[in-house]
Amino acid sequence: MTSRSIDRSTDAAFTRYTNRRVDHWNRVATKPVPRDQAGHYGSLLHRRYGQLIGPGLRILEVGCGEGDLLASLSPSRGVGIDFSPEMVSIASQRHPDLTIMNLDAHNLNIDETFDVIILSDVANDLWDVQAVLERIHPLCVPSTRIVLNFYSKVWQGPLEIVRRMGLANPSLPQNWLTPTDVENLLHLAGFERITGSREILAPFKLGPLSAALNRVAVRIWPFNHAALTNFMVARQTPASPSTSDELSVSVVVPARNEAGNIADIVRRTPTMGIRTELIFVEGNSTDDTFETIERVVEDADSEDLVVLRQPGKGKGDAVRHGFAHATGDVLMILDADMTVAPEELPRFYEAIRDGKGEFINGVRLVYPMEGDAMRFLNYLGNRLFGFAFSWLLQQPTKDTLCGTKVLTRQSYDIIAANRQHFGDFDPFGDFDLLFGAAKLNLKIVDLPVRYRDRTYGDTNINRWSHGFLLLRMAAFAARKLRFI
Repeated sequence: MTSRSIDRSTDAAFTRYTNRRVDHWNRVATKPVPRDQAGHYGSLLHRRYGQLIGPGLRILEVGCGEGDLLASLSPSRGVGIDFSPEMVSIASQRHPDLTIMNLDAHNLNIDETFDVIILSDVANDLWDVQAVLERIHPLCVPSTRIVLNFYSKVWQGPLEIVRRMGLANPSLPQNWLTPTDVENLLHLAGFERITGSREILAPFKLGPLSAALNRVAVRIWPFNHAALTNFMVARQTPASPSTSDELSVSVVVPARNEAGNIADIVRRTPTMGIRTELIFVEGNSTDDTFETIERVVEDADSEDLVVLRQPGKGKGDAVRHGFAHATGDVLMILDADMTVAPEELPRFYEAIRDGKGEFINGVRLVYPMEGDAMRFLNYLGNRLFGFAFSWLLQQPTKDTLCGTKVLTRQSYDIIAANRQHFGDFDPFGDFDLLFGAAKLNLKIVDLPVRYRDRTYGDTNINRWSHGFLLLRMAAFAARKLRFI
């Protein structure tokens, strides 16, 4: 998308609006409010941004003020802009390792790109939010994340009272925007929302009660509707693909006691992109699965067929072992039971190639299933866990346990590098990837598939022990992703 440049040099109303705000923030810079209260709100913002943005990234903050938020994120390159000369002067002195520039966001001209662009408490104060979002579009690459927070309209009255009491920075008339307003403005400017959340019930120090309100109550209805600020994460709307965008693919097939399906998997898995590699990871079978894979691979005589033996136990270990040996740009998981047919895989490839999502999650719960594909209690459990994990991940994930999941090698490498945040806890492999994708603010897209009867062997799922394990993982995810 090309940024639209509007000439405002003859717009007297815009000039008055800008000059008034520059004067206002210059005064705020020289007469700060008491640090014990205003600083508490700032620390809460720093904490939330730190959860959303990892260290060592290239970060631009639009409306950086004194630069404290930007500095707290430990960027590899930190650039801040602000239209208040006094704020810029203070930020430059406080954080000499940052690049601070005196610029108006409406006339933003920076010749570089960033991993993350922050607009914290800025949208409420802009003359034209859409125009500013359009100005930052050229500063993005497809993986760039736009992170915004903006005041909730519910707090319009209370904030005015607090400011009159001198407990917060005084402000001029604001844009009181709803999340729907901001999502629409992002859309108009060429971006799409990934996630959103309501944050901060207690912006002032209330002892132990502050943590209970800001970490727990704010996640729960109806208290979440009283939150002070709305957070939103967005990315560029994907451009239309071209034939030059074709990628290589690695399909990892964890296989335990699946000897009867191996030949069909090789025969039926389609070629995708510029090259498709099929990697079998055999997992301590009690039948002749490994020998069958070796025989089929030898008969096919193809460099794109690979057989591995997993070093540990569980599907999660097999997936990680297969991904470690994969060479493709796109990584896929295909369960060896073929309850999701190999012929479904090209739609996953096209979705990720075309930028529809960055993590494509198979969903078995949309189309009718074949008669014995899933027992009723399993179906009910999958629906309940789908609701729970959609809330936990803050993105729709209707079916967490469908074995077919697809992401790029680049995304997986980042998830693997940050695996210590969640730990090696997942025997299935699905949640290790889903939690990692959510933590990285990847765009998760559900892709419905037809779920079929198993034609060979028995399921490796134990509904009771694995169901209990899923409950434990849901509680674990709540601590790591929501109640933090």
